[in-house]
Amino acid sequence: MKVMSEQRPEGDRQSDYVFDWNEVNRKGRITPTNATFFDETLRDGLQNPSVKDPGIEQKLKILHLMEDLGIHEADIGLPGSSQRAFDDVLRLCQEVVSCKMKIKIACAGRTVVGDITPMIEVSQRAGLPVEVYAFIGSSPIRQYAEAWDLELIAKRSAEAIDVAVKAGLPVAYVTEDTTRSRPDVLTTLFRTAIDHGATRLCLSDTVGHATPDGVRNLIQFTKHVIAGTGAKDIGIDWHGHNDRGLALENALWALEFGADRVHATALGIGERVGNAQMELVLLNMKLLGQLEDQDLTKLLEYCDTVAKAVEWDVPINYPLVGRDAFRTATGVHASAIIKAMQKGDSWLADRIYSGVPAGMFGRKQEICIGFMSGASNVNFWLEARGIKSSERLVSEILKEAKTKDHILADTEVMTIIDRIHAEEAKS
Repeated sequence: MKVMSEQRPEGDRQSDYVFDWNEVNRKGRITPTNATFFDETLRDGLQNPSVKDPGIEQKLKILHLMEDLGIHEADIGLPGSSQRAFDDVLRLCQEVVSCKMKIKIACAGRTVVGDITPMIEVSQRAGLPVEVYAFIGSSPIRQYAEAWDLELIAKRSAEAIDVAVKAGLPVAYVTEDTTRSRPDVLTTLFRTAIDHGATRLCLSDTVGHATPDGVRNLIQFTKHVIAGTGAKDIGIDWHGHNDRGLALENALWALEFGADRVHATALGIGERVGNAQMELVLLNMKLLGQLEDQDLTKLLEYCDTVAKAVEWDVPINYPLVGRDAFRTATGVHASAIIKAMQKGDSWLADRIYSGVPAGMFGRKQEICIGFMSGASNVNFWLEARGIKSSERLVSEILKEAKTKDHILADTEVMTIIDRIHAEEAKS
């Protein structure tokens, strides 16, 4: 089935054929003009208890795919945690330098001098500025469990930030469990961090507690604290987990509420049930018109590469990446897609039954044959494989499909075709 590529401009087609309720009363640009995307796959992603730590060659490939997707920065690990972690972080930094990559590099560590010094060594040996993400728990529940008081937390934070700043490295100060921390505590810690030279504050929904209201309240509060210090150019990060299933939604809201950097991981892998999903953050930003010049056709490869590297099973119904994301065996749906294709209109075919255009992200619409299929499904399947259709052949395939409780595998369809062809050859 030939599909013509000649189409009217995207904007015209959108207004002609799609009424977009998402844009009604739109307040303005969704993301700040300086918004950046921060990839935590090689740090927080690898803290998931069920993943495998990839070899360095796999990590290098993942890093290059981040670069290809236009991801701005990546946290590539905790070099103070082990010799292997240090060696991998150093090798990744050297790759960025030797390949003249645009992606910026960050590393994570506790607000302990012993965690900061390995980052300084990596930076000096690689000849690359490494952004230090220094974290410490700030919520009352964490303070109680650790027997910390505010004075101790502030002291440790200041000491760690001082070491990094003295070495000339940028610092993002990370308050763990920010979304359950008291305003007075956060005010003290944020002011301390800024006074000692931190240039970013990372708001962490460490246990996936926040709702969109919490995201809004916390970001507005943080902006007020920053304004009260008189400091200029202090960035705000949002780092969210998915325990309530809200990580993706919260990440998108964080951008609209004023965060200029959001964290995410490939496939949402991370502690417990994981983080916001980088590919879905980028997908939604693209569909909202915020990433017009960003080529995301390698999103599928990025996800597949990470899944293979960490030995992760992608659910079949997972958006964009799952096996069924663009498959249909329902007769009515398939018929509409086929009619669009018969018009020579790939734009229409990619949107008639999909809110996500498959081709924009390196995939394609797939039509299968099953117990809810019609003749259009069979005709499409045959034509796509260069097999001549006939009334009897279509009828027999559909007859078989209606007796099954599953979508016919290609081998099952071919068995029917071979039988019909053999019978016709004898007659």
